[in-house]
Amino acid sequence: MTGPSGFRQTDERVVHEWGIWKLVAADFESPDGEGFERHIVRSPGAVAVVPLLFDAEGRASVVLVDQYRAAFDATMLELPAGMRDVDGEPSEETARRELAEETGYTADRIEHLTEYVPSPGLTDATMTIYVASDLRRVAREAHGPEEAHMTVVHLPLDEAIRRARAGEIVNAAAVIGLLLVDAQLGPAGR
Repeated sequence: MTGPSGFRQTDERVVHEWGIWKLVAADFESPDGEGFERHIVRSPGAVAVVPLLFDAEGRASVVLVDQYRAAFDATMLELPAGMRDVDGEPSEETARRELAEETGYTADRIEHLTEYVPSPGLTDATMTIYVASDLRRVAREAHGPEEAHMTVVHLPLDEAIRRARAGEIVNAAAVIGLLLVDAQLGPAGR
């Protein structure tokens, strides 16, 4: 994000609210004084986790979920992820909670990997990605029909990277998270 742009917001009205999202009509003024309106989806943001398991030789595998996505009427291989839908919950705690709920793992170690904006022309949503290691099994707590029917998938990291590069893993958080972790670990981690 860049510095001062000369644009300024002058008003905002809620058009529709559903769940944790709001559709707003916002009024702005350009640097030369021209007024304009934009519709924006206000969102609390989301988190995703790259959960890593290491074998005795130090090679990494990643824990993914294969989850039904109604918008595409298909299942997608993704990172465990979820909305920041608990007021006041730090994003790292949301990541830990989603990891346990979706995969049945908890992490002794979790580190911030990156944050990005998935669709800045439509929403103020952010996606924060963490990498988790030193995983331990815990009870899984699926929420909703998609999570109840999701499959937890373990893949060698090099196979997950290959699938992301081949366009077989298309979820943006998964692609970004996998490629960044791959860059951090390098060939020794694969």
